[in-house]
Amino acid sequence: MISMAHVGIVGAVSWGTALSVLLAHNGHEVTVWSILEDEVKMLTAQREHTDKLPGVRIPETVDFTTDMEKTVRDKALVVLAVPSPYIRSTARQMAAFVGKGQLIVVVSKGIEENTLMIQTDIVEQEIPQAQVAVLSGPSHAEEVGRGLPTTVVAGAKSKAVAERVQSFFMNEVFRVYTSPDMLGIELGASLKNVIALAAGMADGLGFGDNTKAALITRGIAEISRLALAMGARPETLSGLSGIGDLIVTCASRHSRNRKAGMLIGQGYTMQEAMDEVKMVVEGVYSAKAAIALAEKYGVDMPIVKQVNRVLFEGQPARDAVEELMLRERKQESGDLSW
Repeated sequence: MISMAHVGIVGAVSWGTALSVLLAHNGHEVTVWSILEDEVKMLTAQREHTDKLPGVRIPETVDFTTDMEKTVRDKALVVLAVPSPYIRSTARQMAAFVGKGQLIVVVSKGIEENTLMIQTDIVEQEIPQAQVAVLSGPSHAEEVGRGLPTTVVAGAKSKAVAERVQSFFMNEVFRVYTSPDMLGIELGASLKNVIALAAGMADGLGFGDNTKAALITRGIAEISRLALAMGARPETLSGLSGIGDLIVTCASRHSRNRKAGMLIGQGYTMQEAMDEVKMVVEGVYSAKAAIALAEKYGVDMPIVKQVNRVLFEGQPARDAVEELMLRERKQESGDLSW
């Protein structure tokens, strides 16, 4: 573990808040940025994110601010934790305060809709002087904030950078593995949110465990097909940021993607569901990008296609499930011979 360092966290939503608790527990001096002055005042006064992370006590040593320069300049580590639709604009705002070789760890999950870029590529484009890494895996903020045992993976282009990230975050309840496959980590993290919307729709329709297991299993098959076509490693998709994150996001009561899907399955519109969840539902933003990538790389993604139809074309969720069940007969794995 790295001894006390000055750390900045850009984004005071649930994940950024939970990581501030974790990093403070590891002995670091933490500054958290929010664009909202009222949020900063609330967090400073109450030491709890009453809206996004109720019940998680934030140490007095964590400082909250609306000052981006104070949060970023000269920090040993900057954690970028804003929702994925705001990654580019926030990185652009940070860029002037980032020094050459400064470490930025991206913990947001998503694919940019208009460019089809993953989060770390966006940050590298906007802040070329930084060293950029990613941290991902089955890790709900509600549980990390409470100190429940969690395991994630840190991805970077060099082993030394990945191990540095590992050293900042790892402790007795937060285990961090390392990987060079940043693309695979990010694709798994982003695309599982789309499958989780489908799993939630199935729950909202009153379907059972069989349906959930089918969506998880066939969902990882779709994610893997696309990720491998794009150059990711199969080991990553069978690991923490692949099947691990997919399982927890499809099954957990903490999952906002599953919750939004469940509401849609119960008859809510996409917008009504997002308004009810009251947080950014990143799967909605990744769904269009996922189908665009599938078309670009010639990959079949029937679950993702049906989720897009439900979200953006008014397809009833029950009809989407029926269409999936009645597709032409296929062999489970085309790589197996008789």
